[in-house]
Amino acid sequence: MLNQYIQELEQDPFDGEEFVERLAWRVNASVSAPGSSDSVFNPDLLHEAFTQAIKDLQILDERTAKKCERMEAAVREEEVRYWHNIAQLLEHNKEAFQSFQDLDSHINSVATKVVHLGDQLESVNTPRSRAVEAQRLMDHFREFLLSGPLVSEVFTDKSKIYEAADVIQKLHLIAQELPSGKFETAKAKIAEKYDEIERSLIMEFVKAHRAGDKDRMKEIASTLSHFKGYSQCIDAFIEEAQHGSLRSRDMYQEVVPLCRRSEVLIREVFTNPDQVMGKFVLNIFQRQLLEYIQMKLENKTLLELYLKNLHELYCQTVKLCTDLQTFNLGNDSQFLSKLTKSIFQRHLNSYISIETRFLKEKFGLILSRYYENKGHQKKNIQSGGINDFRRNIQDVIGTKANINIGPAVENYGGETFLSEEVAISLLQETKQAFKRCQMLSSQSDVHNNAVQIFDLLAKALLNEHVDYAIELGLQVIPGGEVRTPPEVSFFEVVHQSSSMMNLLDKLFSDTLVPLVISTPKHGDCLQKKKQLGSTLEQKLDLGLDRTLSAIVSYVRHVLTVEQKRTDFKPEDDDMLITNVTVACQRVVRYINLVVERIRDSLDGHNLESVLLELGLRFHRTIFDHLMKFEYSATGAMAVICDVNEYRKCVANFKIPQVNSLFDTLHTLCKLLQVTPENLKMVCFGDQLSGLDRNVLANFIQLRADYKTAKLGNQLK
Repeated sequence: MLNQYIQELEQDPFDGEEFVERLAWRVNASVSAPGSSDSVFNPDLLHEAFTQAIKDLQILDERTAKKCERMEAAVREEEVRYWHNIAQLLEHNKEAFQSFQDLDSHINSVATKVVHLGDQLESVNTPRSRAVEAQRLMDHFREFLLSGPLVSEVFTDKSKIYEAADVIQKLHLIAQELPSGKFETAKAKIAEKYDEIERSLIMEFVKAHRAGDKDRMKEIASTLSHFKGYSQCIDAFIEEAQHGSLRSRDMYQEVVPLCRRSEVLIREVFTNPDQVMGKFVLNIFQRQLLEYIQMKLENKTLLELYLKNLHELYCQTVKLCTDLQTFNLGNDSQFLSKLTKSIFQRHLNSYISIETRFLKEKFGLILSRYYENKGHQKKNIQSGGINDFRRNIQDVIGTKANINIGPAVENYGGETFLSEEVAISLLQETKQAFKRCQMLSSQSDVHNNAVQIFDLLAKALLNEHVDYAIELGLQVIPGGEVRTPPEVSFFEVVHQSSSMMNLLDKLFSDTLVPLVISTPKHGDCLQKKKQLGSTLEQKLDLGLDRTLSAIVSYVRHVLTVEQKRTDFKPEDDDMLITNVTVACQRVVRYINLVVERIRDSLDGHNLESVLLELGLRFHRTIFDHLMKFEYSATGAMAVICDVNEYRKCVANFKIPQVNSLFDTLHTLCKLLQVTPENLKMVCFGDQLSGLDRNVLANFIQLRADYKTAKLGNQLK
């Protein structure tokens, strides 16, 4: 039983309640009948079992406590042995450290004696070595003093070229200090041999380079580093390293890999790799790259291709310089930028003049092609001055006198002579020009150059295209009395002009502003754009005003021609009125067409403003027209039908103010129909309470029975 308790108590995790439950279950199961599923509860037996279990657990607890005491005693003994070992190790370490200090002192003493001995040996050996070297040089110099060829093995045996180079280099330095006169022959022979050995070393360096012998290259380069022709060795290396390279159509892709391969060899061969690497890159720029760029840019007849190539080549060169910054090219941080400017300087100096010349030609070509495709010959339109004065005279005198002044208006069949494709082409060319300007202009010139480009765009797009189209549109609008449906294409002119101005504003904000934002040119550009926009808006407003005037003038003409007095005062006053008059039908049909055209052309605020103004003028025209007639009872029905039709027409405007005006007019017309007894009640009703009493009085006077029914006192 104790073993079973131990197994249960060692479970992880241990649950006391579950342990008690299992114990109770085993007791109940032991007194149940075999094969029966019902357990028999015996409290006495359960109490006895729990008591026995407690005793067993107490025995188990005592055994466990004794076992723990034995283990703790063993651990304490182990701890004592451990600390004893630690004490012994500390003592040994102390002895070892003392031995180390003694050894270090002994080594320092020996090293001091060795250094002192070395100094003594050097003081004895150095003069001896110098004397030997001086004697050797004197022997070789004596050979140069003698006439005839050199016979020394050092100079005749090619395998001893390094020894010969060392000797001749020192003799060359000595010869430079000798006085003129008797040593001229020896100095000449030394100089000749110096040049010969130098050339031989360079040739050997080239052979070693071609053979891939890095060790020999390094040895020769080290020897030549003391010669005045050392730069020729570097030049030879650069020429060999670049031989056969940079010959593909895309040279820029080859430069960095070539530099990366060459840098590894340069650092292994030369003692001054940074300077050699700088000269390596300098040679690429001033020879290979310069020749490649000149070939690409030699033809300036095609300005677009020239500018495109210049921009691409400059961008590629700048990117190449960024990639080359990973190499150590010397101490000059502006080395690569100076190289770039040096090979592009000639082209950058003339860039903006070529850019502006190209844009003028390109813009002119785009515009001329457009007008040629339209079969239109541009005219020299003079606006303002005598032309506006003549137009005003035509509007005033022609309308009042019912005549038409001036030459016939040329109609272009609704053509606006505005093209969004043309605007996009001009803007796209300008956007590309701004990109080139930002890249190719110096920091001090970029804002001035950008302004020149913007001026060309403004002239081409706003003056030569948009303003010209607006002027043509103004010429198309008839003045005076309009007897035929006027051309209303000016609404499309307004819409297209606004779209192009929006495109220009976006280009201005996105492309031009970043180039001039921190300069005084920013304010100048804003002011100029505002002034140009204001001028165009004034002309657009003038055109809208004239177009609406022409529309209303034609409506007035239709009403004058088609409306008969008998429409509102028929001879048979008992006839039944069921249809609107012919004049009303024609006017409504025309106004519906005009409104449809306006909605197709305009949107947003422009649409609402134009419809409001048209509605106000249309209402005034109808009101003035109705004030010309006298109305019988039957005629009053006819005019009410007409005004109701006008109400339906202006409902398409969706302008509440206009609807309200025609609703009031409709109510006014009821004054022509109501009985004299009810007239005063209608006049002072809610719908007419806000009108001037004079307006009501004038309208009542239009009734045929005004005098007979004595209606003059109705408003008093």
